[in-house]
Amino acid sequence: MKKVFRIITLVLFASFATIGCRVSERTVSTPQGAQDEVARISEDSLLTLVQERTLQYFWDGAEPNSGMARERYHMNGVYPQNDKHIVTSGGSGFGIMAIIVGMERDFITDQQGIDRLERIVDFLEEADRFHGAWPHWINGETGEVKPFGRKDNGGDLVETSFLVQGLLTARQYLRADNDGDARILAAEIDTLWREVEWDWYTRGGEDVLYWHWSPTYSWEMDFPLEGYNETLITYVLAASSPTHDISAEPYHQGWARSGDINANVTTYGYELTLTHNGAREYGGPLFWAHYSYLGLDPRGLQDRYADYWEHNKNHTLINRRWCISNPGNYEGYGEDLWGLTASYSVNGYAAHRPTEDLGVISPTAALSSFPYTPEYSMEVLKNLYYNYNDETLGPYGFYDAMSVEENWYPRKYLAIDQGPIVAMIENHRSGLLWDLFMSAPEVQKGLKKLGFQSPHLD
Repeated sequence: MKKVFRIITLVLFASFATIGCRVSERTVSTPQGAQDEVARISEDSLLTLVQERTLQYFWDGAEPNSGMARERYHMNGVYPQNDKHIVTSGGSGFGIMAIIVGMERDFITDQQGIDRLERIVDFLEEADRFHGAWPHWINGETGEVKPFGRKDNGGDLVETSFLVQGLLTARQYLRADNDGDARILAAEIDTLWREVEWDWYTRGGEDVLYWHWSPTYSWEMDFPLEGYNETLITYVLAASSPTHDISAEPYHQGWARSGDINANVTTYGYELTLTHNGAREYGGPLFWAHYSYLGLDPRGLQDRYADYWEHNKNHTLINRRWCISNPGNYEGYGEDLWGLTASYSVNGYAAHRPTEDLGVISPTAALSSFPYTPEYSMEVLKNLYYNYNDETLGPYGFYDAMSVEENWYPRKYLAIDQGPIVAMIENHRSGLLWDLFMSAPEVQKGLKKLGFQSPHLD
């Protein structure tokens, strides 16, 4: 494939450190730094290593029939409700972007990438959809919806937007190729994009988008998308649709809550412009600064409510400072081990954030923040790799979470946490995915409709 967006030619990098695959979750008593020394490599090689290893979650670890990303992967092979074959629509969108990075950096061949993307697209064409929107969970063997909850058995517009973000990025990448298979696949992706009925999810024309619709329970989930959280990309895509677009009013009246989205508070010397519910002073979990921005370029992105680069950077810096100040006095926290976001927790799953801190560090938090805090994120990466390597790094990248305080290092992965690591490290290194997604003419039109300014816009 013609590498239109390639910025540099990769040099050979050091081999992966040898790590035995664990087949059971366990705690460890090995003190930090007491394990076998890990060979030192350059920072650039370390980033490449992490990207290639993490891509494997979406490559070797993908559900085989659909090619889609499994919701989760447990190294002990034990899954709740025997859901190893259940795939996630949003996490698969992140995985599509990881595959593009793999093609661009020669982790996989172009033909391998095209073949996998074709399998995913073929599956999505036949899978259950609800007014064009895919459900959160899909049975990878049959394409049927797997309820995410009792009433959540229909379309999930937010997860669909994460999926479409990846699909549109892939479409732009494939359109740059003169190969016939790539162009045909790009056209198939375009059809899927045009079939999503974003306007349906205004529930009959209200000035807000709704997260869910079910053929059984209709709108009973009753979850309007109000900012600030991870769902900005949903409004951008809804406004950008060439076939089922929304006006600007749901964005301003619903998402921005008629201006109530603005907080303008200062914490640790960093200003937070946007707020939602209990996240006023410290910001929410760090995935709020990641999911919408795998493709949506925050550099210079502004509207009447915020400068999104400054907001996301400050959100990250506040999260880091909370961990350094460490009001819970948790072991391990510091300048080289910080990052609170939604992930596995010692007991179940939790949306870790300042004021909701359980002593659990999620590697994706700092690693997916590389564009905003490159030096600080590198400190965490080096600490994880050199000092916690055997406890935290597995065949599909860093495991989902860890707690030094609880001596807890589970051998588990989640798609929605692995994908942003590959994508955001790449955006830090080359801007590849930002450039691709923002090159879509519909996205540019939608952003203008909503009143955004960006260097990508004419």
